[in-house]
Amino acid sequence: MTNPFTGPLVDHIAEPVHVPIGRDHRLPGTLALPPHPAGIVLFAHGSGSSRLSPRNQFVADRLFAANVGWLLFDLLTEREAASRAVVFDIPLLAERLRQATAWVAEYPATRDLSPGYFGASTGAAAALVAAAGNPRIHAVVSRGGRPDLAGAALRQVLAPTLLIVGGADTGVLELNAQALRELGGVKEMIVVPHATHLFEEPGTLEAVAGHAAEWFRRYLQTAEVAQLASSGRAS
Repeated sequence: MTNPFTGPLVDHIAEPVHVPIGRDHRLPGTLALPPHPAGIVLFAHGSGSSRLSPRNQFVADRLFAANVGWLLFDLLTEREAASRAVVFDIPLLAERLRQATAWVAEYPATRDLSPGYFGASTGAAAALVAAAGNPRIHAVVSRGGRPDLAGAALRQVLAPTLLIVGGADTGVLELNAQALRELGGVKEMIVVPHATHLFEEPGTLEAVAGHAAEWFRRYLQTAEVAQLASSGRAS
C-alpha cells in the first residue's frame, strides 16, 4: 500500500538545529527557510508524536512552497516522552514552545521573522497556551486539535486562530466548536468533509495544508508589513 504522505519533497535544504531548553537540555529540531520567507511557523506535535511526524512534515513542505519557513522540533527529551503524565502536561509543552520561540527570536536566520504556531492534537492546546497574551505570535493553526485543553487561556489568545477539524471526527468537532466561542480576536473553524482525526482519507491532509498555508501567508505577511511600516522602511 502506498504511503499517502510520501512523494516529492519541496526543493529545500533543511538545517538540523538544537533548541536550548533551560541550562541542561537541547532539543533536536529541523529548520527550513525559503529565500525570502513571509514568516516562520513553529510546530507543536501531539502526544505520542515527534518532529518526525509524517503529517506535520507534509504540512511543513507545503508551507515552504507557500514561502513560509518552519521549525519542527521535539518538545520533550527522550526520557520525558516515555512518561504518559509528561506527554499530556500542557503547561510544560507550552513552556517549551515559548522557549523555542525565544530561541527563534535570537537565532540570526530567524530573528527578524514573524512567528506563528501550528499545533496538532494536544499540541494545539500547548500552542494556544503559549500564544495567550503574547502579541509577538501573529497566527495560530490547529489540526485536529484539542483547543479545549487550553482552558481559560483561550480568552487571552491575541493571534488570529484557525481551527481545522475533520467532519467525521465528531467528538473533537464539538470540542472545537466550544473552544471557538471562547477564543478572542480573529478566529475561524474549517471542517474538512469526511475526514477523521488523523486526516488519513485521500485529499484531506492536502486540504489541511492548503488552509494552513493561506492562513499563515495572510497573517504573517500582514505582520511583516506592519513591522516594516513601524520601522520606517515601508514605502
